[in-house]
Amino acid sequence: MTAPHRDPARHDGHGPPARPTGERVPFSTVDEVTRHCLTPQEPETVHIEVHLPGRPDAARLRTAFTEALRRHPRILMREAPGAWYRRRYAWELTTGPDPGTDVVSVPDPGPGALERARRRALSEAPPLTSSPPVRLEVVDRVLVLTVNHTALDGPACLRVLATAAELYGGRDNAPEAPPVRPPAGAAPRGRFPEAGGTGFARVARVARGTPGPGPANGMLVTELAVPARPRGAPYTVNDQLMVATARTIAHWNRERGGAARPLRITMPVDDRTRGADMPIGNGTRLVEVPFAPGELDGPTPELLRLTAARTRALKALHRPQLGRGAALLTAPVLPVAVRAAAARTARRALAPWTSTTLLSNIGRVPYPLDFGEGVGAARAVWFSAPARMPRGLTVTTAGTGGRLHLALRWSAALLGPDDGARLRDLFARYLDATGPAGPPA
Repeated sequence: MTAPHRDPARHDGHGPPARPTGERVPFSTVDEVTRHCLTPQEPETVHIEVHLPGRPDAARLRTAFTEALRRHPRILMREAPGAWYRRRYAWELTTGPDPGTDVVSVPDPGPGALERARRRALSEAPPLTSSPPVRLEVVDRVLVLTVNHTALDGPACLRVLATAAELYGGRDNAPEAPPVRPPAGAAPRGRFPEAGGTGFARVARVARGTPGPGPANGMLVTELAVPARPRGAPYTVNDQLMVATARTIAHWNRERGGAARPLRITMPVDDRTRGADMPIGNGTRLVEVPFAPGELDGPTPELLRLTAARTRALKALHRPQLGRGAALLTAPVLPVAVRAAAARTARRALAPWTSTTLLSNIGRVPYPLDFGEGVGAARAVWFSAPARMPRGLTVTTAGTGGRLHLALRWSAALLGPDDGARLRDLFARYLDATGPAGPPA
């Protein structure tokens, strides 16, 4: 028998409510900028979907996940109340034998249950006023984790889920050693290899397709082969994904008569460790990889080498999470209400220069996510990042079991399901073309 689906925004009497510890943590730059620009039409959520060989027991999973939250107490937080004239937003850490909300639920089973859980993940953000701001749904053999991105990112929540898997099944879920990037010389100092003519030019937007009828975001998930690379190649799979993303959008825009413009693709960089001491929160910094229009028409090997040089240099730069402009905008000099108005105004004014899209490559999932006998280890893991306008499209990838799991997520105001299918086909084609014997692009 399945437990009834609970409203995760409401404490339902399952254990005593969480209590404040008295400790407060100021919002990071990412937290604050996201908080300033929240819109109910496009909730800022991260969706994580884990497919397992067997079905976990909901009661055991609830116990394991609750204990995992306690072992990573930084996730047990909610937005602290405060006056409009306060200088900072802050997270209020909480404590107690159970979280403030029952975050694990089992929706009604049956046809379409997974699709309904996905829609909730894209359209219903766990509230920031409840601790923790996450939701975990058990849909047969699939775990759907929804994260409020104002508070947390996908890798941090995956770390908590790995701890829950170890507690549930009793098997080691320690992270594997990260892959070693092939040597390609020292990262260039100073400015990275710039794309000619992209400095202050208006950036290409994803051309409008046929918007769907639904609210918020739409999404398509698919499984692809990991692209092959020659031994000792100076580029990584991430660089191949970057090239495939850029060429996909350029092709999509050409099909719709769009003018050739420079592309800028936002790429999260995460330098955190993946062990049990991994910092929990929004721990990535965002960099932008530029492409001039003519570069995307050149030979694939040359484009891969150029992309690798840019991504390597960008990763080596030491700069604030969202750049120096955002750091200045979030400096606690003026009240948060004033800074919020300034952030929203700046976002509207800078929309023409906002990056074209976001490519978030989680890489090979570092944990086996092994829930033990009867459930097993993850066969597939999908992530998706928010896709609100003006970008309107995000590309998220992760590797599990030697396969690449791709999620395309789009704003329903920009694209529809048929558009997502076309973009998937283009992406698969251009990704295959990055292989050592790939077909012509």
